[in-house]
Order: sequence, then C-alpha cells, then structure tokens
Amino acid sequence: MRVRALHSWDISPKEAIALQRELAGRLSLDRRLTEEDVRSIAGLDLSPPHPRTGRVRGAAVVVAWPSLEVTEVAAAEGIAQFPYVPGLLSFREAPILLQALSRLRATPDLILVDGQGTAHPRRLGIACHIGLFVDVPTIGCAKSRLIGEHEPPGEERGARSDLIHRGEVIGGVLRTRAGVRPLYVSPGNGIDSESSLAWTLACAPRYRIPVPTRLAHRAAAGEALPYTGE
Repeated sequence: MRVRALHSWDISPKEAIALQRELAGRLSLDRRLTEEDVRSIAGLDLSPPHPRTGRVRGAAVVVAWPSLEVTEVAAAEGIAQFPYVPGLLSFREAPILLQALSRLRATPDLILVDGQGTAHPRRLGIACHIGLFVDVPTIGCAKSRLIGEHEPPGEERGARSDLIHRGEVIGGVLRTRAGVRPLYVSPGNGIDSESSLAWTLACAPRYRIPVPTRLAHRAAAGEALPYTGE
C-alpha cells in the first residue's frame, strides 16, 4: 500500500511537539464508516525492544471483514531512532509501523492501531499520525489511559462512557468483554468517534483486544500466523 512522504523523522522533540499541533489541524474526524465501506481491516502493533540489540519488529496484519480471517501479514524491523519522550510515541514507533504497512500488497479499508488516537494531549496520537501518512481511516485502541477523565462504563459488553479532557470529549472508554477492563478508543483520522467505538467492538467478538491488533501483537512477537493469502 502507498505511504505518503508527509515529513522527515529527523527532528528534535521540540520540533516534534510543534509538528503535532500543526498536523492535528489536518485531521478529518467526521466520517461515519459503515459496513458497506469495509471489506478488509488491518491491525498494527510493535514489539518491545530486544534486550540485547534494541531492535523492534512492527507488524501489519490484514483480516477480511466480516470473517476476521487473516489475508495478509507484513513486518518490518529496525532500531527506533527517536528517544522515548511521553506524548511523542509516534515519532519513535510510527516509522517502523509505516514500513510494515508499505509492504502490504493491498490497501485495507480500516486500520486499528494499538495506541492512542485523539486521546492525546495535542490530539495527535500514533493512530492519528499514521492515518495522515496513509489516508486510510484509523482508530486508536489503547489498553491504558494517557489523559482524560471518565465515569466507569457498565460491566456488560458494549458499555461505554465518554473520555473527557479539558471539557472536550476526546474518545470513549469501551467494555469489549463483560467484567473485563475496558479499552480507551479514539478516532485516528478519516473516521468519527461513534464509528471508532462501533468498529472496535465489532472486531472484538470474544476477547478484550480486537482481533486485528491481537494478531498484530502475535506477529510482532515473531509468531507465524496461518492466513488465506498466497
């Protein structure tokens, strides 16, 4: 799939913060994504750095909708060049994840990212950043909260509550499995908040983590996945 040359990654943390503020103004967050719009969904995840080499592995796993069966797997490896700075995770992880995406033969209709979307101090989490590079609807599906306050969602599957930061709804807290800790879901780019919640829930029929990102986590760890592609 095509990945744009949106900007250079060789920048300082101060420059990265300014760039985040500028890029946040380019996001499109009002599209309702229906089942008619989607035939394939990709999940993205990155492995932790190897304890000796520091290398990481990013994986993109594509599943068919609605079967959620794997149709393609792509990966990229390297050493993160940007320092670890809270709030600037995408500058450290996105380059390798984008490499993995660029190796896909076909462009998915939706991408779920293990990380934040607009639920970010400058409204540009890694899902937003990647979404601008690929011009495909993206959703941030984070396992933990970065910012914001919320009421506890109900215990039943599908229960949700608003995630609020400085008086603004920046995402939702979604219970994908009854009695299990919720996910922090926010739009990345090319999709609205309601669609982001609906698609995340639809992609998590059995487990807490949606199938695309759950499989991407396994692929990033080096596990071979059975898939229907050639």
